[in-house]
Amino acid sequence: MAERSFIQVRIALLTVSDTRSLAEDKSGDLLEGRIREAGHQLAARTILRDERAEIAAQLRVWCADPEIDVVISTGGTGLTGRDVTVEAHRDVYEKEIDAFGTVFTMVSMQKIGTSAVQSRATGGVANGTYLFALPGSSGACRDAWDEILGRQLDYRHMPCNFVEILPRLDEHLRRK
Repeated sequence: MAERSFIQVRIALLTVSDTRSLAEDKSGDLLEGRIREAGHQLAARTILRDERAEIAAQLRVWCADPEIDVVISTGGTGLTGRDVTVEAHRDVYEKEIDAFGTVFTMVSMQKIGTSAVQSRATGGVANGTYLFALPGSSGACRDAWDEILGRQLDYRHMPCNFVEILPRLDEHLRRK
C-alpha cells in the first residue's frame, strides 16, 4: 500500500482558567507548539473563565465555523466545583467519543498511577467538528497530544484515524 500524504487540519485552542492569561498559559503554549510542529493550522486561540454557558457558547461558535475542524480545550476537567468544561462540552456534543476518555486514562495511569481517576478528559463530535477536553496540566496535554491526538489527527496513521472520517462527520446534516 502506498504511503498516504499528510492532510492539515485546522484546530482551535481554548484554555479554561479563572487565573491564567495568554502570557501564563503553559498548557496552551505546549499544545500550540505541538499543533504547529505537526503541520496543522492554529485556527483560533482564546482563554475563558470557568463558566459553563460561556464555554459552551464558544464551542458552538467554533463548531459553526467551516474553517475549524477540531477544538481542543485545556483546563476545567477536574472534580472541583469550578470545573465545568466537561459539562459544557457535553452540552454541545451530538456524539461522545467514549473511548477517548478511556484511552486517556490508560495513558495517564502509566504516568501518574491511580491519580488518573481524577481526570474527566472527554471527546465528542458536533456539527462536523471534533471536540476534545483535556486537563489543564501541561503534562496531561503533552500526553494527550503525543499519545492520542497527534496520531489520530494524522491522516497517515494506520489502520484508521480521525482525519479520514472528518468529511463524513456531518453527513446526517446534509441528507434529505
